Amino acid sequence: MARIGIVTGGGSGLGQSAAVRLAEEGVNIAVVDVNEEGGNETVDMVKKAGADAIFIKADVSNPSDVKQYVDKTVEHFGTIDYFFNNAGISGSGKYFLDTEIEEIEKIVGINLLGALYGVRYVSEVMLKNGGGAIVNTASSAGVIGQDSVVTYSATKHGIIGLTKSMVAEYAKDGLRVNAIAPGPTETPMVKAFYEANPKMKENAAGGIPQKRLGTPEEVAELVAFLLTSKAEYINGEVIRIDGGFTNTK
Repeated sequence: MARIGIVTGGGSGLGQSAAVRLAEEGVNIAVVDVNEEGGNETVDMVKKAGADAIFIKADVSNPSDVKQYVDKTVEHFGTIDYFFNNAGISGSGKYFLDTEIEEIEKIVGINLLGALYGVRYVSEVMLKNGGGAIVNTASSAGVIGQDSVVTYSATKHGIIGLTKSMVAEYAKDGLRVNAIAPGPTETPMVKAFYEANPKMKENAAGGIPQKRLGTPEEVAELVAFLLTSKAEYINGEVIRIDGGFTNTK
């Protein structure tokens, strides 16, 4: 019987690559995004990889939208086995005291509250069915402090707290929750950030021991490993995938 996964932020970048990689493992996917065009593109890619998929439009900062994508997944597929809790935004790259309050609220709403709501509603389904596996997307900025991304960094540190604390409460009930901490990666979100802040791309690549940015496909391999049965005894971990970037800090 096919496993069922939800991927938020599934319309591009890490979410799209992870959805396709999971499909190659035979996982059926509910693709969640605010972007209908990107989300439907991912659905097509998943189907070409041999799995079933549906697209659900949702704003993850809205708890009713989150509950809806969980309910629709269960309605369509019957259960939820895997959850890649990935949707997020980076922000403008302004220093914190130059950042508008509205931007702070938006980043926290999507990155942190959206992740909390997702874990809240998905875990409820998983625990009723004997457990499941969750991967939360943190960041190198959730492991170390970085300038120009104070609010983003705060949310990603929060993701790590969410990951570890869920394990403390629910590992005994069959729930596995891990986090990934990607460094600078060639995703549309990161590309847009660097286009607005070109000096930061130069600084980032120069500070990575491997002297290049990561790829979404490399991150997708890690996500697929952590979600599947190959990683049954890995729980509560924050795994860096950053070419050694944070290792030197």
